[in-house]
Amino acid sequence: MINKRLVTAAVMATLVPLTLAACGGGGSNSAGSNSSSSSSETVDSLTVLDYYTDEPGKSNIDAQLQKCGTTIGVAKVDHQSVPGPTLIQKVLQQASSKTLPDVLMLDNPDIQQIAEAGALVPLGDFGINADGYAPGPVSAATYDGQLYGLQPGANTLAIFYNKDVLAKAGVQPPKTWAELKATAKKLTSGKQYGFAFNATADYEGAWQFLPPMWTNGGDETDLKSPQVAGALQLWKDLVDDGSVSKSAVNWKQSDVNDQFIAGKAAMMENGPWQIPALTKAKINYGVVPFPVNTPDQKSVAPLGGEAWTVPETGNDAKKAKAAELVKCMNTDENQMLRAKQGGLVPTKLALAAEFKKEVPSMAGFTDAVANARARTGKLGSKWPDTAKVIYTGMQLVLTGQ
Repeated sequence: MINKRLVTAAVMATLVPLTLAACGGGGSNSAGSNSSSSSSETVDSLTVLDYYTDEPGKSNIDAQLQKCGTTIGVAKVDHQSVPGPTLIQKVLQQASSKTLPDVLMLDNPDIQQIAEAGALVPLGDFGINADGYAPGPVSAATYDGQLYGLQPGANTLAIFYNKDVLAKAGVQPPKTWAELKATAKKLTSGKQYGFAFNATADYEGAWQFLPPMWTNGGDETDLKSPQVAGALQLWKDLVDDGSVSKSAVNWKQSDVNDQFIAGKAAMMENGPWQIPALTKAKINYGVVPFPVNTPDQKSVAPLGGEAWTVPETGNDAKKAKAAELVKCMNTDENQMLRAKQGGLVPTKLALAAEFKKEVPSMAGFTDAVANARARTGKLGSKWPDTAKVIYTGMQLVLTGQ
């Protein structure tokens, strides 16, 4: 999932070159190993850092990491997790103090920034490639022509709808923006809103705005275009006519899901990681792609998910063993397990096809992930700057400023 940053792009631009300048050689990793270590050195332990602080995700990931540690012959895998918004800040601090972990999990839009700073090692150095993977995850993890991360599972956004509510109202899931507005208005009654989305002033809010923006032909390289303005007008129209709560500017994606489960929203924009909660709550839901504005358009959704990377610790032996761990976390078995546990789609295309058959409830997301667009696809490491402009402008419009 995507809401994982506290440090703004401006801070990154200022601090990364300074804090990472000494990481290329001569430093020691978090276990205190010397940079001159030979790649033939025996490695007994590896440190891993991620932001899986919530259960059951944290325990599920830990179990995979420990099993992989045994598989590659490492006695101890020290798995550390920090809250998502603090991860990049912690990475910067570790880079400055030369205590980077041996394996680092990153939200896929962050990979190019950290790679550009020199804090990651290209996986090609260890003979690892991404052959057979969906193009989106590969694009997100590639900087200057080199692959820096392997992403075992991916997610994206779509429209969830309550089948019972729509059937009672005699309406079908919307396929166009006109239908979305009309259906949302008709389904708004009493304490129930027709539609719910996240419009918070952060990267999560920007992420949720991408389906209407991209589907309408908007481009992150030109935020002044009529296509981008049209997408923002859709959000504004839905809030202004009461079909979407004004609280959308404060709702995180988890809050949106809570509204849907509580019957306070008939439809919502959200991701497959919410499916376990929906299943537990016994919600009779369906999933459709984000609607198009005009018939000639194709629904476009953003790529989400995290990748495993190898930081530049200066210890050749540990880097080589860390690469083995990254590779293990991306085996067919582990991709399928992670997908089923975490509401994700395997990033290997052949596995995704198999997964679609085994987990039909994820079929809509499986198709979407295959064509999902990486947020860094056009802007690379400059994406966070633009995301900030998007969510700031969105907040100003939706709050009448």
